[in-house]
Amino acid sequence: MGNCQRYGYTIPPIPMDSEVFYELDLGTPPQELQKWAKENIREDPNTRCMILEDFRDLIYARGECTPHRIDDAFLLRFLRGRKFNVEAAYKLFVNYYNFKEDNPEFFEGVNLTRLLRISYDDIITVPPYREANGRRILLYRMGKWNPEEYTITELFQATMAILELAIMEPRAQILGGIGLFDLSNLTMQQAYCMTPSLAHKIVQILVTSFPMKIHALHIVFQPWIFDIVYRVFQPFITGPMKNRIFFHGEDLTSLHKHIDPKHLPQKYGGKHPDYDFVPWVDGFNRNAQILGELKDLGYDIGDKDLLEEHRKDLKENPSLSDRKGN
Repeated sequence: MGNCQRYGYTIPPIPMDSEVFYELDLGTPPQELQKWAKENIREDPNTRCMILEDFRDLIYARGECTPHRIDDAFLLRFLRGRKFNVEAAYKLFVNYYNFKEDNPEFFEGVNLTRLLRISYDDIITVPPYREANGRRILLYRMGKWNPEEYTITELFQATMAILELAIMEPRAQILGGIGLFDLSNLTMQQAYCMTPSLAHKIVQILVTSFPMKIHALHIVFQPWIFDIVYRVFQPFITGPMKNRIFFHGEDLTSLHKHIDPKHLPQKYGGKHPDYDFVPWVDGFNRNAQILGELKDLGYDIGDKDLLEEHRKDLKENPSLSDRKGN
């Protein structure tokens, strides 16, 4: 099993390396992963079509939500997220749409060009490589967040957009993802933005209302202020989620027991620099499937080139180009 065994994961022996690749993998999962899915989340090619039909019939019969899609590829996300248990997948499906209905400010009229600034400032990023077992890492650097520049709603909008992009990958649907929170330089101003209402919404996304399975949350460089934030979250963190949160502080060797440093940025004892996000955006621009799904979800991308719009934004706001890497 190599690294999979070393780091304690029961994950398929998929050959992985630290190759940098700025593209979403929208193709059919490799055979090794399909075999693992059959053994671990009960995804059997021989019964998949029948289960999909049962799931679709249940959505029609109960009529508890009005989905924007019910095609096989979309429904598979929810079945994979609940190990092909149709009732559990249906509950997740309804929760997903109820969450969108209850929180329209996170989804309606969201301008993706505006959200690109958040990535450019390295507040929320996704490295263009996977960890040893094939999962992507969603990296938050909350100390870089200026609440006077970006609202908490915009951070949530950016998070949801990134998750919607990530869950397009069949690998992510099967394996889930990893969250890495760098809390160095966290301030009281930032901590006070974490209200119980917001904490509840975040936990909803992590646990009950989005088809992305969260394999683990790793928290590094947390200051004493974090205790205030965590006390707000604790009442909402129940069940298995408690066992998926790991606190490492300054001890990067503790983090490396979970994520091989070959698949981490240099700041966390890894080998990779902080890669620019622009190639990601360029890839989205060139993929009609991705742009089509974003439009179907209601995102405001219009007919303009997102990358060109962002370059125009930088030209009109020169100070933005000076913040990268600070």
